[in-house]
Amino acid sequence: EVQLVESGGGLVQAGGSLRLSCVASGFTFDEYAIGWFRQAPGKEREGISCISVYEGDTYYADSVKGRFTISSDNAKNTVYLQMDSLQPDDTAVYYCTALSGFIVQAMCVHVIDDYRGQGIQVTVSS
Repeated sequence: EVQLVESGGGLVQAGGSLRLSCVASGFTFDEYAIGWFRQAPGKEREGISCISVYEGDTYYADSVKGRFTISSDNAKNTVYLQMDSLQPDDTAVYYCTALSGFIVQAMCVHVIDDYRGQGIQVTVSS
């Protein structure tokens, strides 16, 4: 059974930081790209950062570039999203996703995945 389990969300003040974690199981981790998508109320789902866990290639949406950092620990089948300088516009449900292959830019730009976690709430207060 494929599982993507997110943790680390919560409430933070503007300017603060959070680190999201995603533990993957049930598929061959290094054959996939792992991404973080988010969806705010009334808005479309957005692919904000994706990583090829085998090659290490990364992609960031303009909305988070320079503030968020994606990384992976292949030994733990875990991907992290370090989120710094958080702003109220970052408030959303964040989803960990997986797509077979290494096409990180296409995964994030077109918001496509094979698997998706349950999502975790991130709320940034002003």
